[in-house]
Formats: sequence, structure tokens, C-alpha cells
Amino acid sequence: MPWLIAILLLLTCPPLVAQDPGFGEHSVRNYGFKVLERRPHSRRAWVQGLEIRDGKLYQGIGRKGQSRLQVFDLHSGELFLEKRLPDKYFGEGVTVLDERVFQLTWKARKGFIFRRSDLALLGEFPLPGQGWGLTNDGERLILSDGTDHLYFLSPKDGRILHSLRVRDRGKPVTYLNELEWTPDYLLANVWYNNKIMMIDPGSGDVIGRIDLSGLLPDSERRSDTSVLNGIARDPETGDLWVTGKNWPWLYRIELLEESEVE
Repeated sequence: MPWLIAILLLLTCPPLVAQDPGFGEHSVRNYGFKVLERRPHSRRAWVQGLEIRDGKLYQGIGRKGQSRLQVFDLHSGELFLEKRLPDKYFGEGVTVLDERVFQLTWKARKGFIFRRSDLALLGEFPLPGQGWGLTNDGERLILSDGTDHLYFLSPKDGRILHSLRVRDRGKPVTYLNELEWTPDYLLANVWYNNKIMMIDPGSGDVIGRIDLSGLLPDSERRSDTSVLNGIARDPETGDLWVTGKNWPWLYRIELLEESEVE
């Protein structure tokens, strides 16, 4: 009774499901680097945020009693403006949007808004949790809090508009720290890691990894030298600048795909 055997097979065998060969997989490019230029940087700067706008470098410094917001001339290194935060605050990421500068605090669940021209305090905005890294896409603030989440906030009131989970081939990427927006992807430092992640801002997928191991030579390290942290892309030139906490140099680098790294 062939028909009976066929029915029994249909009942006992699991259904065949068409598998998407690309499910959970996508191209992730790996990059090394080439140093194009280095400029002196203060070894006392515990860098939490870095951003370039109109030839000026905006830098956020952390640690209680030392936290501040600084504005330098990118080319000469001259300090234009500086704003100290009250000693009770631990400063974190910074970003410039229109004529305002936004700066996070770590655990106080608030950020500060300063006037760009003179760093006068304009107001505050609430944070959903801890503040780590900050950037913007021209309309929204983008916040990291040390988890695998990124939050898109209203610059008007800090309201969460959207959140994104960052995944590297399906696995969560935690300790997301300093952020930088580019026209093609988001860049994110990973705390205690020499890699910068390139993130698709629509899906949260990691599309590239930049390995900066060895950027600061061991001979340049001291007991108070800490981790890589600080990414700034010059919108006018596309140049990429990076540094770290208490690092003596600000580096301008070129990205090299893995096959190009010597």
C-alpha cells in the first residue's frame, strides 16, 4: 500500500523549510590603519568625547573634579574656550548640533546644553540611564550607555525617539562608548578594546571593525595611560582623528583594509 506509506512519511518527517543562506550573516570588513599625522595632546586629558566642527576640536574630559568641556583650534592646537563642570559631575561624551554643544554626565542621569559661541550654560536634559558616548545625525542625538544599545534622543527635551541594538554577526556588542557619526556609518569605541566598530545606523549590524592595536607604542605609555577613546571625523576633509585617555598624541589615520595591511 504505497499510498499509506507516503502518508506515514508525511506525518512523521519534519517539514522542509527553505533556509535563507544569508540569515544572520553579512559582510564584515576588517581594517588596520596607517598614521598620517600626530599632534601633541595633553596627558592629563581623560578623554570622554571628541568632535570636529568648522575647524575646531571639541573635547569632553571626565573624572570628578576634573571634568570640563574644551574647544581648540584644530590646526594650531590653541585652546579657545573651556568650561568646567561642577566637581560632583563626571563628564562624558560631547556633540555639536547647530549652535549648541551637548555634554553627558556618567551617572547623574542628566546632560548639559551649552551655547556654542561662548559655552554659556543654556539648560539640561534628562538621560535614560548612564551617559557614555554622544554624537548626532544632524537631527537627533545618539547616545551610548555602556550596553549594546544606542538611543536616538530629541535634542529639544532628551526624549527617546528610537533605540537600536548593536550586533556583530548576531552577537551583542557591549561596552559601546565614544561615538562618531559619518555619512555612511556610525563609529563606536568599545571600552577596554583596541577596536572601533563601524555600525549600520539603520539595522544596528556591525559592518566593519577597525583594529588600532599598537597605535600608541608601549614606549609612550605611562602608569596613568589608559584606553583608546575619542573619535572625530572632520566633515570638511573626511579626515579621521583618534586618541585615548591621557594619551600624549592625537592621531590622524587612514583606514587600510585587511588585505592592505603590511
